Amino acid sequence: MPNFLRRTLLSLCVAALTSGAQAGEIAVIVKTTNSTFWQNVNKGAEAAIKETPGHTLTFSGPASESAIADQVNMVENAVNRHVAGIVLAPSDPDALVPAIKKAWEARIPVVLIDSQVSEAGKAYYQSFLTTDNRAAGELCAKEMIAKVGSTGKVAIMSFVAGAGSEVGRVGAFKSYLQAHSKLEIVGPFYSQSQMATAMNQTTDVLAAHRDLKGIFGANEPTAVGMGRALVQSGRAGKLVAIGFDGNQDLQKFVQDGALAGIAVQSSFQMGQLGVKTINDVLQKKPVPKFRDTGVVWVTKGNLQSPEAKAVLY
Repeated sequence: MPNFLRRTLLSLCVAALTSGAQAGEIAVIVKTTNSTFWQNVNKGAEAAIKETPGHTLTFSGPASESAIADQVNMVENAVNRHVAGIVLAPSDPDALVPAIKKAWEARIPVVLIDSQVSEAGKAYYQSFLTTDNRAAGELCAKEMIAKVGSTGKVAIMSFVAGAGSEVGRVGAFKSYLQAHSKLEIVGPFYSQSQMATAMNQTTDVLAAHRDLKGIFGANEPTAVGMGRALVQSGRAGKLVAIGFDGNQDLQKFVQDGALAGIAVQSSFQMGQLGVKTINDVLQKKPVPKFRDTGVVWVTKGNLQSPEAKAVLY
């Protein structure tokens, strides 16, 4: 074997031994790629990967948040590819547990973002980065009561029943209303995170409940569909509408008065911290089991503030 080839092979072997599992693909797998919320997660992940030499980034997700089997397959395929780490936003708290167990058995670290898995999967991920969805749901409920009072009807437009973020966010919103008011709750209705579905459902709710005083859209596509239905029905500004997340459509609804306010998560930070946390695990640095990525209450009054601009997308 020529000396130059021997030296090349030797250097490659040394590099492999020193890098171990630390170099390679970090797979970011979200609930769906068809949402600006998750695309903003990707932007955060891309920003972080530039600061982690030796790693590459892949970003994937099903066509819809309800395509849970597709997401399970994506995680299993990542394990079969022997990726260095997985950043996962699980669409279902139970269905993803066997998949992340396979990652754990293959010694592939998993960091969860946005939504948690059930208690059965707690041992199989290293960290969970999310909005405190219960606190965020309560925040929205407090704002609703402050604006509509303690009597009347409030509708809940939710997204995917049983998703970790939905359980915490919508559950806390509903529980807070029940504990601190006499408001009658209409729903929840589940859009499956499809804007068109949310729009149709909201249109039906508005027609069936002319005396509705408030309405809550619990995630980005649901809140956008809700906002469009309010505008098209001529009810925008005539009842209190509160949304969740902060894309440009929702910002415009706030600016125009169709929405009284939006609770905005830092989706960019979820992606950025997700990749950084995987890298910390690979570097054998301690990481927290849970990290709150925060939420900002945005209204027309603070829409242009630095705090709001840091999370709007």
